[in-house]
Amino acid sequence: MSEHTMVMIRRLDRRAHIDRPAFDPELRASLAVVGGMFPPTITPDLIDFMRLSYAGLPPDALIADRPIQYEDRVFDGYGGYGLTASVFRHKRASGRRPGLLFVHSGGLMFGDRFSGLDRMIDFVELLGVILVSIEYRLAPEHSDPYPREDVYAALEWMASHAESLGVRSDRLMIAGASAGGGLAAGAALAARDRDGPRLCGQLLDYPMLDDRGLTKSTLQFDGMGVWDRVSNETGWTALLGEARGGPDVSPYAAPARATDLHDLPPAFLDVGSAEIFRDETVAYADALWNAGGQAELHVWPGGFHAFDIFAPHTALSRGMIETRRAWMSRILGD
Repeated sequence: MSEHTMVMIRRLDRRAHIDRPAFDPELRASLAVVGGMFPPTITPDLIDFMRLSYAGLPPDALIADRPIQYEDRVFDGYGGYGLTASVFRHKRASGRRPGLLFVHSGGLMFGDRFSGLDRMIDFVELLGVILVSIEYRLAPEHSDPYPREDVYAALEWMASHAESLGVRSDRLMIAGASAGGGLAAGAALAARDRDGPRLCGQLLDYPMLDDRGLTKSTLQFDGMGVWDRVSNETGWTALLGEARGGPDVSPYAAPARATDLHDLPPAFLDVGSAEIFRDETVAYADALWNAGGQAELHVWPGGFHAFDIFAPHTALSRGMIETRRAWMSRILGD
């Protein structure tokens, strides 16, 4: 018996003896389709495939016939490197509007500024926000601190160009999903510590917060669902290299490392119960509460990672999307 076969048998045996929340039945039916574009286990040899598979739709397709217009702008990322931001606004919006900076998902290694953006474009149409989505640099070609500092540079750029963008300086929010959620949380920490832009909120969808991989939920979902334990190790290693899991990781890269969560903007956090980020998301919300902060947390029963992106037609996804919209309306609505 080959070593590879023995490893697979041990992994299957380990799965069989771990109690874990079941996938929602409607979502479980979607997993077979999802696996064709987003395998449960992502290793370094799949990065190039994922950069093709997980590329976002072009903006014209995202907008379709909605009354939204967009333009691309270039701003200085970390080290003065020119990066692209796509700016979306309602065609009939007047005056200065709330601003929303979006940080895309993709495990720190793939995705682009249009990945998962359809959920954010809804807020342009519904709330009239000015949406800015950025093309931050990806690991492993650009390891820490490039991705997080690109995101922070985008936040500073958006705040300093609020007038030309038509953004209200007092209504600036950052949002991110998965890896983008972790980067968004890190940027909120950095903005506080560096006396940077004052945020009115942080929207953290199933955020990637902890490089250590020690939670129960990380161990529960190994080789199944979307973005399993090995995938997570792949992403964090691409970003941090040998520093992953060690004592010297910045909380701006892995916000679960932060020991001071005082004076942060109100947060919205959501996550599935059947995914590896469940426990670190719950722990981060708890830490925000313990620091006297405001956080709204939703744990969706049977939800796999990013189920609202991969299976938006399901009842659980519709509930997640509507709950998120309600919070956004309270924070950014007129």
